[in-house]
Amino acid sequence: MGPRDTLLAGFAKQLGHPRGRAGQAVVRLLNNVNRGPVTGAVDALEIRRGETALDLGFGGGLGLDLLLRATEGGTVHGAEISETALARARRTFPKNLAAGRLVLHQAGMAELPLGDGTIDAALTVNTVYFIPDLVPAFAEVARVLSGGGRFVVGIGDPEMMREMPFTGHGFRLRPPEEIEKALEDAGLELRRHDRLGDGPRAFHLLVAGR
Repeated sequence: MGPRDTLLAGFAKQLGHPRGRAGQAVVRLLNNVNRGPVTGAVDALEIRRGETALDLGFGGGLGLDLLLRATEGGTVHGAEISETALARARRTFPKNLAAGRLVLHQAGMAELPLGDGTIDAALTVNTVYFIPDLVPAFAEVARVLSGGGRFVVGIGDPEMMREMPFTGHGFRLRPPEEIEKALEDAGLELRRHDRLGDGPRAFHLLVAGR
């Protein structure tokens, strides 16, 4: 592996699990790069005041901020495997953490420390590239969703993402149809397949529910 590939592989690894000083820069970058998709995912959830929401793999914390605003009086849970991202969230939202409006968990999607049926709305954006087996992970989300709960999965268009130089290093670029089937196999009903932007390579939002 040459120097360029080594650099790209390191960047791809940080995107999947931010660590250390480089990870701190990555989580800041994620807030900027993912602003449109995360905002679109929160809008697609159609959250009501007082609901309980969950951001899975929240990265820089933009989704946590938007969910705290949208739930207004409800509770927001954030699940992340990255201690670097968790530390940033603790620094960013101390008042919400102290008030119990925000609860953080160091956990992946397949093992959530949450009770059955406790979440009204959940989202995950640009994370499923790093999950080897989607069905058990989505089944765990289905377990924690309440009756009528909603779940939004956001992914970049696979054809567009294949052209990015770092995605050849450990990214699983699944077609949307494969993710839709995994949602259904996990016991969730696909309700909508939205696109953000115009053209065949627009970002995908898969909206499912119980």
